[in-house]
This record gives sequence, structure tokens and C-alpha cells, in this order.
Amino acid sequence: MKFTIDKVIHERVRLLILTYLASHSQKKVPFNEIKENLELTSGNLSVQLKNLEEAGFIKIFKKIKDNKPETTVSLTTAGLRGLNEYIEEMENLIKKVKGPKEN
Repeated sequence: MKFTIDKVIHERVRLLILTYLASHSQKKVPFNEIKENLELTSGNLSVQLKNLEEAGFIKIFKKIKDNKPETTVSLTTAGLRGLNEYIEEMENLIKKVKGPKEN
């Protein structure tokens, strides 16, 4: 059995971001909310979001609201599919390492 772990998703911070977006009740999540809840710096979050956007996993929206820039992020269909495939792959890997269950 060959494992194909997506290296974009496998990076810790990017996995956290995708998981956070996938489990969020809102479709578009504010940049600052992600930053605060995942305890990331603005710079680190920006770099990781750019990587995820380039991979097609997220979409970044920028607009001006009340004369202030506002950035929101949403998970794409490809991002949700990629995350689900990653989770399935990791579950298979764990099962292989654990071996068959003993009764």
C-alpha cells in the first residue's frame, strides 16, 4: 500500500488553517479571527494562506469596510476534498502502523 500524503496540507500550520476553516460555521472567516484563534503572527498566517491559495485550497477576499482593509478566507471545494483525502490517508497510515486489532 502506497501512501500519498499531500505535502501542502501536511505542514502543521496549513493543516490547522484548513481544519479551522472546514469546521467553522461561517463560509468566509475573518483573517484576524484565524490569527487569534490559531495563535499565529500576521506574517506567518499571510505566508501560509498564500501557499494554500496557490494550491487551490482556499480563496482570499480583500475589501475595504469602514475605510479599513478587511480580509476573509474561505475553503474551496478542492480544499475540503484535499483535507478529507489527507485525513483518510493518515487514518490508513495509523491503521497500518497499529496492525490488526486483537480480540
